[in-house]
Amino acid sequence: MSSLTHFDAQGQAHMVDVGAKPATHRIAIAEGRITMQPATLAIVQSGTAKKGDVLGVARIAAIMAAKKTSDLIPLCHPLALTRVAVEFDLQPQASAVHCTATVETTGQTGVEMEALTAVQVALLTVYDMCKAVDKGMVMEGVRVLEKHGGKSGSWAA
Repeated sequence: MSSLTHFDAQGQAHMVDVGAKPATHRIAIAEGRITMQPATLAIVQSGTAKKGDVLGVARIAAIMAAKKTSDLIPLCHPLALTRVAVEFDLQPQASAVHCTATVETTGQTGVEMEALTAVQVALLTVYDMCKAVDKGMVMEGVRVLEKHGGKSGSWAA
């Protein structure tokens, strides 16, 4: 296993210097889901939640979160994102909403954290908008599915 890059030789946290790295096209895809009662999923699907269009609001929240990742995660670099796409898949058998976020940039560091942040904030937004009818929802399985670009190339789960 390689060493942790966010610590210097003295063990102090620092932001990794990416200044000498070439800018490449970077892509990361992350996923996660939120499980809920079947009646809650029906409300999400029908668009009748009291707070409005649950998935529409969650999509916008996810995009905003991806853009603000460096404000939330202390050692992340601020990035100029070129694309953030958020998709939802209703899973009636599991009584869940599955979320996938794809984030892209051309830069010197990857966008895995932005994709993960987008997914988690999308799921948190679903929770927030539905908690009045279902406080027992569970967010799970948030992970990176793929990343492309940079020195290490492509990786898939």
